[in-house]
Amino acid sequence: MNLHQFRFVREAVRQNYNLTEAAKALYTSQPGVSKAIIELEEELGVEIFTRHGKRVRSLTEPGRIILVSVEKILQEVESLKRIGKDYAAQDQGNLTIAATHTQARYSLPAAVAEFKKRFPKVRLSILQGNPTQVAEMVLHDQADLAIATEAISSYKDLVSLPCFQWHHVAVVQPDHPLLEKRSLTLEDLAQYPLITYDPAFAGRAKINHAFALRNLTPDVVLEAIDADVIKTYVELGLGVGLMADIAYNAERDKNLRVIPAGHLFGSNLTRLALKQGAYLRSYVYTLVELLSPTLSRKLIEQALRGEHENYEL
Repeated sequence: MNLHQFRFVREAVRQNYNLTEAAKALYTSQPGVSKAIIELEEELGVEIFTRHGKRVRSLTEPGRIILVSVEKILQEVESLKRIGKDYAAQDQGNLTIAATHTQARYSLPAAVAEFKKRFPKVRLSILQGNPTQVAEMVLHDQADLAIATEAISSYKDLVSLPCFQWHHVAVVQPDHPLLEKRSLTLEDLAQYPLITYDPAFAGRAKINHAFALRNLTPDVVLEAIDADVIKTYVELGLGVGLMADIAYNAERDKNLRVIPAGHLFGSNLTRLALKQGAYLRSYVYTLVELLSPTLSRKLIEQALRGEHENYEL
């Protein structure tokens, strides 16, 4: 058996058992992929895939177990490669971050700016998506780490650690009647059209849950995937915005006013996710520490070894 066979098996599963697409992804031929998988099955003495004619349909029961081992082996191979590169060049390489728009726009800039000062030779990439997408990017080795809300903590193959807490705020025009309220209530908000996040983003589930508990139906007239869009339409007078407090800056957002809403929707947690068992180059630890000083290299290494269950902010 060899690593090419393992890669063919993994890619066949990733491509929904389409061997033609698996071959394209790995820059080889479909017959070559099919032959290599059959040879691996013959060597192991079990069928990895169920078939209908010549078409691969699904994993067999032993195939599912084999796939787990294949994933571990290929991950270890990638770790070995990274170790070699790390020792060859401590201050240069590639670092890819997967993040939601809010985190990429408001949480990352200061940390990234300082990181680039310390590691000018590191090529940094930022990929954006919703929490599910950024988690998948790390799982499929398209990114080294993911930054998003609590949703990424549900992936068993990712190590998820807390970075910092944040709260929702209401943003309004400078003359809005809600600014006269001593303490904002859900009933107050329910009287106005609302502009807030798409259900997949930034604690939207907590907003829905809070209104539901009070038997209120909010008038959400616009949903967006980022706070910049929310603020734009609030400025146009379309409604009251509900967004993350980290996205408001008094100097930059001079045409808006902010009202605390954390007491209505609770606190939210931005989390950082790494692939379980991954080898991290030294500068990755530096970036993580810049993002959240509570996440030291020692703590991250403990988490990657499975010793992180009780760590929370």
